[in-house]
Amino acid sequence: MNGWLICGATRNATKSMKQIRHARPRSKSGAGSGGHPGWFVVGAGLKPALLWIPVFKGMTETRHREIKGGVAFMISRWVLLLILFVILANSFGSAHAAAPLTKVLLTTGSVSEREAAVYVAQEQGYFRRYGLDVQFVQTRNGPVGMAALSSGESQFHWGSVSGANLGAIAEGADLVFVAGFINRLTGMFMANPKIKTPGDLRGKSVGVNSLSGGGWIFSMLTLDHWGLSPERDKIQFRSLGDQSVMVQGFMAGTVDAVLVGYAHGKNLQNKGYTVLADVEKLPIAYQGSGLISRRSFMKSSPATAESVYRGLLDAVTFIRNPANKTEVIRALAKGMHLARLEDAEEGYQSLPTLYDRKIYPSVDGIRNVIRLLGITNEKIRRLKAEELIEDSVLKKLEKEGRF
Repeated sequence: MNGWLICGATRNATKSMKQIRHARPRSKSGAGSGGHPGWFVVGAGLKPALLWIPVFKGMTETRHREIKGGVAFMISRWVLLLILFVILANSFGSAHAAAPLTKVLLTTGSVSEREAAVYVAQEQGYFRRYGLDVQFVQTRNGPVGMAALSSGESQFHWGSVSGANLGAIAEGADLVFVAGFINRLTGMFMANPKIKTPGDLRGKSVGVNSLSGGGWIFSMLTLDHWGLSPERDKIQFRSLGDQSVMVQGFMAGTVDAVLVGYAHGKNLQNKGYTVLADVEKLPIAYQGSGLISRRSFMKSSPATAESVYRGLLDAVTFIRNPANKTEVIRALAKGMHLARLEDAEEGYQSLPTLYDRKIYPSVDGIRNVIRLLGITNEKIRRLKAEELIEDSVLKKLEKEGRF
């Protein structure tokens, strides 16, 4: 064997093969007198794919061409297939990466640890994982969020059953409860140090976020459980805004009591204020924090709803893992606008058991609020709780084993 040939592949390998350098000068007698080792490039327009081909002594140049041409053709075919595969794979990946995210506007009228699932889903990118660009807007109160949802400006509202949404439904609004992540009351009913028992609330004032929102319902249900009636016992409600503002007003003496989340409640307790109850421990049926949407939207965009649920479920799983404590506290502090991470610590302590395993809306919880509000509102009294729920997407996820 005298040497080797290096060949590459092109679209027309046999025609474009060209000898560009020889290790030794070609003999006058031509290739027929013996093979000459050399470097050969096959192809034009493609970077050569190198291959060594042995050149045996006595091999004619015609035979060289046959070997080079045959090998080059074989390589050409495989290289082209490989290139085609890479191009298609890149094209698919680019198209997939470039797919536009579905925009979703999600509102809430609350600022507490109850919204931790949304905070974490945003911070960890879980919504984007499922093709969503979710804008989470904290409105002044629940009724503002309900107005945005009813008008079609937003697609979802994170909140609880309240006078605002039941009243809107009673007036014909196309609203339904679509998920219940916390199906019970949560938070701490706090009072000024002079108030020692629930009975001491007679003739006093209670601060709420709005006079028909979720915080007001929390307080109404708790007072009802204690056998107190705002009308009979002259308990006044005052609308103060979100929980941060409520706490400031409470500490300034604007109101005598407030029902707030655990982060704010524990901080108030440490300052000497009275804890009348951890309302989560009271046996009160309630549809707490979850998602509300429009029936028409759920019918037209079930895939979007499913993606929202998946993102939130991933967030709940993340929250329940103790290894993620630092990141959860950071997201909680950011979402609640707390100046120090330490202030979010108490709120975090309630999170591992805060969210329900099954996220169906609570029929009994909705029915309980209809009962309470129906005393003074006939239209709300006529509502049937089971007709205010849309859970077809949830059933699909449960069947998959997501919860």
